[in-house]
Amino acid sequence: MNMYHLPQADFKELKNKIRKAAKNRGYWQAAAVIIIGCAIGFAGGVYALQYFPSQTQAFLQYLKMPEVKSLKTADQPANSVYVSNISYEQAVIDSVKSSSLSVVSIVISKNVPVYEQQYVNINPFGSLFPDLQIPQQVQKGTELQEVGAGSGFIVSADGLVLTNKHVVSDKAAEYTVYTSDGKKYSAKVLALDPAEDLAVIKIESSGKVFTAAKLGDSSKIQIGQTAIAIGNSLGQFRNTVSVGVVSGLGRTISASDQTGAISETLEDIIQTDAAINTGNSGGPLLNLKGEVIGINTAMAQGADSVGFAIPINEAKKDIEQVAKNNKIVYPFLGVRYLLVNETVKKKYDLSVDYGALVLKSTKGESAVTAGSAAEKAGIKEKDVILSINGEKITTDNSMAKLIKKFNPGDKITLRILRSDKEQNIEVTLGERSS
Repeated sequence: MNMYHLPQADFKELKNKIRKAAKNRGYWQAAAVIIIGCAIGFAGGVYALQYFPSQTQAFLQYLKMPEVKSLKTADQPANSVYVSNISYEQAVIDSVKSSSLSVVSIVISKNVPVYEQQYVNINPFGSLFPDLQIPQQVQKGTELQEVGAGSGFIVSADGLVLTNKHVVSDKAAEYTVYTSDGKKYSAKVLALDPAEDLAVIKIESSGKVFTAAKLGDSSKIQIGQTAIAIGNSLGQFRNTVSVGVVSGLGRTISASDQTGAISETLEDIIQTDAAINTGNSGGPLLNLKGEVIGINTAMAQGADSVGFAIPINEAKKDIEQVAKNNKIVYPFLGVRYLLVNETVKKKYDLSVDYGALVLKSTKGESAVTAGSAAEKAGIKEKDVILSINGEKITTDNSMAKLIKKFNPGDKITLRILRSDKEQNIEVTLGERSS
Protein backbone atom coordinates (compact mmCIF):
# COMPACT_ATOMS: atom_id res chain seq x y z
CA MET A 1 0.00 0.00 0.00
CA ASN A 2 1.34 3.47 -0.98
CA MET A 3 1.62 6.18 1.68
CA TYR A 4 0.66 9.83 1.00
CA HIS A 5 3.43 12.44 1.37
CA LEU A 6 3.07 16.19 1.88
CA PRO A 7 5.54 18.28 -0.20
CA GLN A 8 8.19 20.04 1.91
CA ALA A 9 7.12 23.59 0.95
CA ASP A 10 3.46 22.92 1.65
CA PHE A 11 4.40 21.34 4.98
CA LYS A 12 6.27 24.50 6.13
CA GLU A 13 3.33 26.70 5.14
CA LEU A 14 0.94 24.49 7.12
CA LYS A 15 3.18 24.70 10.20
CA ASN A 16 3.19 28.48 10.09
CA LYS A 17 -0.61 28.61 9.88
CA ILE A 18 -0.92 26.32 12.89
CA ARG A 19 1.44 28.52 14.92
CA LYS A 20 -0.56 31.68 14.07
CA ALA A 21 -3.78 29.99 15.11
CA ALA A 22 -2.22 28.80 18.35
CA LYS A 23 -1.09 32.37 19.07
CA ASN A 24 -4.60 33.71 18.76
CA ARG A 25 -6.51 30.94 20.54
CA GLY A 26 -3.99 28.70 22.34
CA TYR A 27 -3.27 31.13 25.17
CA TRP A 28 -6.96 31.43 26.01
CA GLN A 29 -7.43 27.68 25.84
CA ALA A 30 -4.41 27.07 28.11
CA ALA A 31 -5.65 29.69 30.55
CA ALA A 32 -9.08 28.06 30.62
CA VAL A 33 -7.55 24.64 31.34
CA ILE A 34 -5.43 26.07 34.17
CA ILE A 35 -8.42 27.89 35.74
CA ILE A 36 -10.60 24.76 35.56
CA GLY A 37 -7.80 22.59 36.98
CA CYS A 38 -7.22 24.97 39.89
CA ALA A 39 -10.93 25.06 40.65
CA ILE A 40 -11.13 21.26 40.72
CA GLY A 41 -7.99 21.04 42.86
CA PHE A 42 -9.31 23.66 45.30
CA ALA A 43 -12.67 21.90 45.58
CA GLY A 44 -10.92 18.56 46.14
CA GLY A 45 -8.72 20.09 48.82
CA VAL A 46 -11.72 21.58 50.64
CA TYR A 47 -13.54 18.24 50.42
CA ALA A 48 -10.51 16.35 51.77
CA LEU A 49 -10.04 18.77 54.68
CA GLN A 50 -13.75 18.62 55.54
CA TYR A 51 -14.24 14.84 55.42
CA PHE A 52 -10.70 13.50 56.02
CA PRO A 53 -9.01 16.20 58.14
CA SER A 54 -6.48 14.03 60.03
CA GLN A 55 -5.40 12.08 56.93
CA THR A 56 -5.02 15.25 54.85
CA GLN A 57 -2.96 17.00 57.53
CA ALA A 58 -0.79 13.90 57.91
CA PHE A 59 -0.21 13.81 54.14
CA LEU A 60 0.78 17.47 54.06
CA GLN A 61 3.20 16.90 56.93
CA TYR A 62 4.59 13.88 55.10
CA LEU A 63 5.32 16.04 52.03
CA LYS A 64 7.36 18.38 54.24
CA MET A 65 9.63 15.60 55.55
CA PRO A 66 13.24 16.07 54.40
CA GLU A 67 13.59 12.46 53.29
CA VAL A 68 10.49 12.83 51.08
CA LYS A 69 11.70 16.14 49.63
CA SER A 70 15.00 14.51 48.72
CA LEU A 71 13.37 11.41 47.24
CA LYS A 72 14.84 10.74 43.83
CA THR A 73 16.29 7.92 41.80
CA ALA A 74 19.96 7.43 42.52
CA ASP A 75 22.40 7.08 39.66
CA GLN A 76 24.10 3.86 40.77
CA PRO A 77 26.84 2.06 38.91
CA ALA A 78 26.10 -1.44 37.68
CA ASN A 79 26.52 -4.26 40.26
CA SER A 80 26.82 -1.78 43.16
CA VAL A 81 25.41 -2.35 46.66
CA TYR A 82 21.92 -0.87 46.95
CA VAL A 83 21.85 2.32 49.00
CA SER A 84 18.49 3.82 49.83
CA ASN A 85 17.79 7.55 49.55
CA ILE A 86 15.08 7.16 52.20
CA SER A 87 16.63 7.43 55.66
CA TYR A 88 14.12 5.03 57.29
CA GLU A 89 14.70 2.25 54.78
CA GLN A 90 18.46 2.69 54.99
CA ALA A 91 18.30 2.50 58.79
CA VAL A 92 16.56 -0.89 58.55
CA ILE A 93 19.17 -2.12 56.06
CA ASP A 94 22.05 -0.93 58.26
CA SER A 95 20.48 -2.44 61.40
CA VAL A 96 20.12 -5.86 59.79
CA LYS A 97 23.60 -5.72 58.29
CA SER A 98 25.28 -4.83 61.58
CA SER A 99 23.54 -7.56 63.58
CA SER A 100 23.32 -10.47 61.13
CA LEU A 101 26.78 -11.81 61.99
CA SER A 102 25.67 -12.46 65.57
CA VAL A 103 22.39 -14.25 64.70
CA VAL A 104 22.55 -18.05 64.72
CA SER A 105 20.25 -20.94 63.85
CA ILE A 106 19.94 -23.76 66.37
CA VAL A 107 19.15 -27.25 65.12
CA ILE A 108 17.84 -29.84 67.60
CA SER A 109 18.76 -33.48 66.94
CA LYS A 110 17.79 -36.59 68.83
CA ASN A 111 18.14 -40.37 68.66
CA VAL A 112 14.73 -41.61 67.59
CA PRO A 113 13.63 -45.25 67.15
CA VAL A 114 13.82 -46.71 63.65
CA TYR A 115 11.17 -49.26 62.73
CA GLU A 116 10.81 -51.68 59.86
CA GLN A 117 7.97 -53.98 58.87
CA GLN A 118 8.56 -57.70 59.35
CA TYR A 119 6.30 -60.69 58.85
CA VAL A 120 6.06 -62.88 61.91
CA ASN A 121 4.65 -66.42 62.15
CA ILE A 122 1.89 -65.81 64.62
CA ASN A 123 -0.93 -68.21 63.69
CA PRO A 124 -3.99 -68.18 65.92
CA PHE A 125 -5.81 -70.58 63.60
CA GLY A 126 -3.62 -73.64 64.17
CA SER A 127 -3.32 -76.05 61.24
CA LEU A 128 -6.12 -74.34 59.37
CA PHE A 129 -3.68 -71.74 57.92
CA PRO A 130 -0.19 -73.17 58.55
CA ASP A 131 1.70 -70.56 56.45
CA LEU A 132 -0.09 -67.46 57.75
CA GLN A 133 2.27 -64.57 58.63
CA ILE A 134 1.26 -61.36 60.42
CA PRO A 135 3.01 -58.02 59.54
CA GLN A 136 4.47 -56.17 62.55
CA GLN A 137 6.55 -53.00 63.12
CA VAL A 138 9.82 -54.05 64.74
CA GLN A 139 12.34 -51.53 66.12
CA LYS A 140 15.76 -51.75 64.48
CA GLY A 141 17.85 -49.50 66.72
CA THR A 142 17.88 -45.70 66.71
CA GLU A 143 18.95 -42.95 64.35
CA LEU A 144 20.02 -39.34 65.01
CA GLN A 145 17.46 -37.07 63.34
CA GLU A 146 16.62 -33.38 63.32
CA VAL A 147 13.51 -32.93 65.45
CA GLY A 148 13.29 -29.15 65.76
CA ALA A 149 14.92 -25.78 65.21
CA GLY A 150 15.16 -22.37 66.79
CA SER A 151 17.23 -19.20 66.81
CA GLY A 152 19.63 -17.37 69.05
CA PHE A 153 22.26 -14.65 69.03
CA ILE A 154 25.87 -14.46 70.16
CA VAL A 155 26.46 -12.30 73.26
CA SER A 156 30.21 -12.78 73.81
CA ALA A 157 33.31 -13.13 71.67
CA ASP A 158 34.00 -16.60 73.07
CA GLY A 159 30.67 -17.95 71.80
CA LEU A 160 28.00 -17.56 74.48
CA VAL A 161 24.58 -17.66 72.81
CA LEU A 162 21.30 -16.40 74.28
CA THR A 163 18.13 -18.22 73.25
CA ASN A 164 14.78 -19.40 74.64
CA LYS A 165 14.63 -22.05 77.33
CA HIS A 166 11.97 -23.99 75.43
CA VAL A 167 14.34 -24.29 72.43
CA VAL A 168 17.07 -26.16 74.37
CA SER A 169 15.24 -27.74 77.31
CA ASP A 170 15.45 -31.38 76.13
CA LYS A 171 18.34 -32.98 78.05
CA ALA A 172 18.39 -35.97 75.71
CA ALA A 173 18.86 -33.86 72.58
CA GLU A 174 21.98 -32.62 70.82
CA TYR A 175 22.28 -29.02 69.65
CA THR A 176 24.07 -27.67 66.58
CA VAL A 177 24.60 -23.97 65.90
CA TYR A 178 24.82 -22.58 62.35
CA THR A 179 26.41 -19.14 62.05
CA SER A 180 25.53 -16.64 59.32
CA ASP A 181 28.51 -17.75 57.19
CA GLY A 182 27.06 -21.28 56.99
CA LYS A 183 29.54 -22.91 59.38
CA LYS A 184 28.22 -25.34 61.97
CA TYR A 185 29.36 -25.99 65.53
CA SER A 186 28.19 -28.28 68.29
CA ALA A 187 26.83 -26.42 71.31
CA LYS A 188 26.49 -27.17 75.01
CA VAL A 189 23.64 -25.95 77.23
CA LEU A 190 25.18 -24.05 80.16
CA ALA A 191 22.15 -22.74 82.04
CA LEU A 192 18.35 -22.56 81.89
CA ASP A 193 16.69 -19.59 83.55
CA PRO A 194 14.44 -20.93 86.33
CA ALA A 195 11.95 -18.05 86.03
CA GLU A 196 12.09 -16.73 82.45
CA ASP A 197 11.97 -18.45 79.05
CA LEU A 198 15.70 -17.85 78.61
CA ALA A 199 18.77 -20.04 78.27
CA VAL A 200 22.48 -19.61 77.60
CA ILE A 201 24.40 -22.13 75.47
CA LYS A 202 28.07 -22.22 74.46
CA ILE A 203 29.45 -22.79 70.97
CA GLU A 204 32.18 -25.41 71.27
CA SER A 205 35.06 -23.93 69.26
CA SER A 206 38.46 -23.29 70.78
CA GLY A 207 40.18 -20.07 69.73
CA LYS A 208 37.39 -18.86 67.45
CA VAL A 209 36.40 -15.20 67.97
CA PHE A 210 32.73 -14.49 67.32
CA THR A 211 30.87 -11.24 66.69
CA ALA A 212 28.66 -10.37 69.67
CA ALA A 213 25.38 -8.55 69.27
CA LYS A 214 24.93 -5.01 70.59
CA LEU A 215 22.52 -5.00 73.50
CA GLY A 216 20.15 -2.06 73.85
CA ASP A 217 18.13 -0.73 76.79
CA SER A 218 14.60 -2.13 76.80
CA SER A 219 13.48 0.34 79.48
CA LYS A 220 13.56 3.06 76.79
CA ILE A 221 11.31 1.29 74.29
CA GLN A 222 8.37 3.34 73.00
CA ILE A 223 5.11 2.00 71.57
CA GLY A 224 5.13 2.64 67.83
CA GLN A 225 8.88 2.48 67.34
CA THR A 226 10.27 0.23 64.63
CA ALA A 227 10.97 -3.40 65.57
CA ILE A 228 13.01 -5.79 63.41
CA ALA A 229 12.89 -9.56 64.01
CA ILE A 230 15.58 -11.92 62.68
CA GLY A 231 15.57 -15.69 63.00
CA ASN A 232 15.45 -19.19 61.54
CA SER A 233 11.89 -18.88 60.23
CA LEU A 234 9.98 -22.18 60.09
CA GLY A 235 13.28 -23.91 60.86
CA GLN A 236 14.19 -23.63 57.16
CA PHE A 237 14.94 -20.04 56.23
CA ARG A 238 17.90 -18.77 58.23
CA ASN A 239 18.30 -15.08 59.05
CA THR A 240 14.81 -14.22 57.83
CA VAL A 241 14.03 -10.54 58.43
CA SER A 242 10.61 -9.10 59.25
CA VAL A 243 9.81 -5.50 60.14
CA GLY A 244 7.01 -3.96 62.19
CA VAL A 245 6.50 -1.80 65.24
CA VAL A 246 6.34 -2.24 69.00
CA SER A 247 2.58 -2.78 69.45
CA GLY A 248 2.44 -2.93 73.26
CA LEU A 249 4.51 -3.09 76.44
CA GLY A 250 4.14 -4.76 79.81
CA ARG A 251 2.00 -7.62 78.50
CA THR A 252 1.37 -10.77 80.57
CA ILE A 253 0.89 -13.96 78.55
CA SER A 254 0.55 -17.70 79.13
CA ALA A 255 2.85 -19.43 76.66
CA SER A 256 3.16 -23.12 75.79
CA ASP A 257 5.05 -25.20 73.26
CA GLN A 258 3.35 -26.94 70.32
CA THR A 259 2.74 -30.11 72.35
CA GLY A 260 1.41 -28.22 75.37
CA ALA A 261 3.91 -30.05 77.60
CA ILE A 262 5.69 -26.82 78.58
CA SER A 263 3.59 -23.91 79.81
CA GLU A 264 4.50 -20.81 81.77
CA THR A 265 3.31 -17.30 82.52
CA LEU A 266 5.53 -14.52 81.17
CA GLU A 267 5.28 -10.96 82.49
CA ASP A 268 6.43 -7.56 81.20
CA ILE A 269 6.49 -8.83 77.61
CA ILE A 270 6.93 -6.74 74.45
CA GLN A 271 4.19 -7.12 71.83
CA THR A 272 5.12 -6.57 68.18
CA ASP A 273 3.53 -6.96 64.77
CA ALA A 274 6.87 -7.92 63.18
CA ALA A 275 6.21 -11.46 61.92
CA ILE A 276 7.45 -14.12 64.38
CA ASN A 277 7.06 -17.67 63.11
CA THR A 278 7.94 -21.15 64.31
CA GLY A 279 11.74 -21.31 64.43
CA ASN A 280 12.10 -17.60 65.26
CA SER A 281 12.09 -18.40 68.99
CA GLY A 282 15.25 -17.14 70.65
CA GLY A 283 16.20 -14.73 67.89
CA PRO A 284 16.74 -11.00 68.46
CA LEU A 285 14.23 -8.17 68.22
CA LEU A 286 16.18 -5.09 67.07
CA ASN A 287 15.74 -1.33 66.99
CA LEU A 288 16.88 0.91 64.12
CA LYS A 289 20.32 1.24 65.71
CA GLY A 290 20.92 -2.48 65.32
CA GLU A 291 20.65 -3.00 69.09
CA VAL A 292 18.87 -6.00 70.59
CA ILE A 293 15.85 -4.83 72.58
CA GLY A 294 14.14 -8.20 73.02
CA ILE A 295 14.25 -11.98 72.57
CA ASN A 296 11.52 -13.31 70.26
CA THR A 297 9.55 -15.84 72.29
CA ALA A 298 5.98 -16.50 71.23
CA MET A 299 3.27 -15.86 68.68
CA ALA A 300 -0.47 -15.72 69.19
CA GLN A 301 -2.26 -18.63 67.54
CA GLY A 302 -5.29 -17.76 65.44
CA ALA A 303 -4.12 -14.17 64.97
CA ASP A 304 -2.12 -12.25 62.38
CA SER A 305 1.02 -10.33 63.33
CA VAL A 306 0.75 -10.68 67.10
CA GLY A 307 4.14 -11.72 68.46
CA PHE A 308 5.87 -11.40 71.81
CA ALA A 309 9.45 -10.85 72.98
CA ILE A 310 11.18 -10.83 76.38
CA PRO A 311 12.84 -7.43 77.08
CA ILE A 312 16.63 -7.65 76.78
CA ASN A 313 17.13 -6.09 80.22
CA GLU A 314 15.60 -9.27 81.70
CA ALA A 315 18.44 -11.29 80.16
CA LYS A 316 21.46 -9.12 80.95
CA LYS A 317 21.76 -10.50 84.48
CA ASP A 318 21.59 -14.07 83.14
CA ILE A 319 24.45 -13.38 80.70
CA GLU A 320 26.63 -11.89 83.44
CA GLN A 321 25.97 -14.74 85.86
CA VAL A 322 26.70 -17.48 83.30
CA ALA A 323 29.90 -15.73 82.19
CA LYS A 324 31.11 -15.71 85.81
CA ASN A 325 29.62 -18.85 87.38
CA ASN A 326 28.13 -20.99 84.57
CA LYS A 327 24.71 -20.82 86.25
CA ILE A 328 21.72 -18.52 86.68
CA VAL A 329 20.61 -17.72 90.23
CA TYR A 330 17.33 -16.15 91.35
CA PRO A 331 16.12 -15.01 94.77
CA PHE A 332 13.51 -17.43 96.13
CA LEU A 333 10.73 -16.78 98.63
CA GLY A 334 8.93 -20.12 98.42
CA VAL A 335 5.17 -19.51 98.27
CA ARG A 336 2.40 -20.36 95.83
CA TYR A 337 -0.04 -17.51 95.47
CA LEU A 338 -2.96 -15.97 93.63
CA LEU A 339 -2.90 -12.27 92.79
CA VAL A 340 -5.86 -10.53 94.41
CA ASN A 341 -8.39 -8.58 92.34
CA GLU A 342 -12.10 -7.87 92.82
CA THR A 343 -13.08 -11.40 91.79
CA VAL A 344 -10.60 -13.06 94.17
CA LYS A 345 -11.59 -10.66 96.93
CA LYS A 346 -15.24 -11.72 96.67
CA LYS A 347 -14.51 -15.43 96.29
CA TYR A 348 -12.32 -15.66 99.40
CA ASP A 349 -14.14 -12.94 101.38
CA LEU A 350 -11.07 -10.71 101.73
CA SER A 351 -10.99 -7.15 103.05
CA VAL A 352 -8.49 -5.99 100.38
CA ASP A 353 -8.51 -6.01 96.56
CA TYR A 354 -4.73 -6.19 96.08
CA GLY A 355 -1.81 -8.33 97.23
CA ALA A 356 -0.88 -12.03 96.86
CA LEU A 357 -3.07 -14.63 98.56
CA VAL A 358 -0.93 -17.60 99.69
CA LEU A 359 -2.71 -20.80 98.55
CA LYS A 360 -1.90 -24.41 97.78
CA SER A 361 -2.01 -25.36 94.11
CA THR A 362 -5.01 -26.93 92.39
CA LYS A 363 -3.01 -30.18 92.40
CA GLY A 364 -2.74 -30.04 96.18
CA GLU A 365 0.89 -28.87 96.33
CA SER A 366 1.77 -27.06 99.53
CA ALA A 367 1.19 -23.28 99.70
CA VAL A 368 4.55 -22.77 101.44
CA THR A 369 7.61 -24.70 100.22
CA ALA A 370 9.26 -26.81 102.91
CA GLY A 371 12.60 -25.39 104.06
CA SER A 372 12.09 -22.16 102.09
CA ALA A 373 12.65 -18.58 103.23
CA ALA A 374 8.88 -18.16 103.60
CA GLU A 375 8.54 -21.17 105.89
CA LYS A 376 11.48 -20.04 108.03
CA ALA A 377 9.87 -16.59 108.37
CA GLY A 378 6.53 -18.08 109.48
CA ILE A 379 4.35 -17.28 106.47
CA LYS A 380 1.17 -19.38 106.42
CA GLU A 381 -1.46 -20.45 103.94
CA LYS A 382 -4.24 -17.85 103.44
CA ASP A 383 -1.91 -14.98 104.42
CA VAL A 384 -2.19 -12.05 102.00
CA ILE A 385 1.20 -10.50 101.22
CA LEU A 386 0.35 -6.83 100.62
CA SER A 387 3.74 -5.26 99.85
CA ILE A 388 7.49 -5.86 99.68
CA ASN A 389 9.68 -3.16 101.22
CA GLY A 390 6.69 -0.82 101.02
CA GLU A 391 5.98 -1.48 97.32
CA LYS A 392 2.38 -2.56 96.78
CA ILE A 393 1.63 -5.89 95.08
CA THR A 394 -1.02 -5.62 92.33
CA THR A 395 -2.03 -7.49 89.19
CA ASP A 396 0.19 -5.09 87.22
CA ASN A 397 3.03 -5.21 89.74
CA SER A 398 3.15 -8.88 90.71
CA MET A 399 5.14 -10.41 93.54
CA ALA A 400 7.35 -12.31 91.10
CA LYS A 401 8.28 -9.02 89.41
CA LEU A 402 9.15 -7.42 92.75
CA ILE A 403 11.17 -10.39 94.05
CA LYS A 404 13.35 -10.36 90.91
CA LYS A 405 14.73 -6.98 91.95
CA PHE A 406 16.65 -8.59 94.83
CA ASN A 407 19.46 -11.12 95.22
CA PRO A 408 19.68 -14.34 97.24
CA GLY A 409 20.55 -13.48 100.84
CA ASP A 410 18.88 -10.06 100.77
CA LYS A 411 16.66 -9.19 103.72
CA ILE A 412 13.24 -7.82 102.82
CA THR A 413 10.15 -6.71 104.76
CA LEU A 414 6.78 -8.21 103.86
CA ARG A 415 3.58 -6.47 104.91
CA ILE A 416 0.99 -9.23 105.36
CA LEU A 417 -2.70 -9.49 106.19
CA ARG A 418 -3.55 -12.36 108.55
CA SER A 419 -7.01 -12.79 110.09
CA ASP A 420 -7.87 -9.18 109.09
CA LYS A 421 -4.82 -7.81 110.95
CA GLU A 422 -1.77 -6.35 109.21
CA GLN A 423 1.78 -7.03 110.37
CA ASN A 424 5.37 -6.90 109.09
CA ILE A 425 7.54 -9.99 108.65
CA GLU A 426 11.29 -9.94 107.99
CA VAL A 427 12.49 -12.51 105.43
CA THR A 428 15.96 -13.47 104.21
CA LEU A 429 15.57 -14.58 100.58
CA GLY A 430 16.78 -18.00 99.53
CA GLU A 431 18.22 -19.16 96.21
CA ARG A 432 16.75 -20.80 93.15
CA SER A 433 19.32 -21.95 90.63
CA SER A 434 19.35 -23.24 87.06
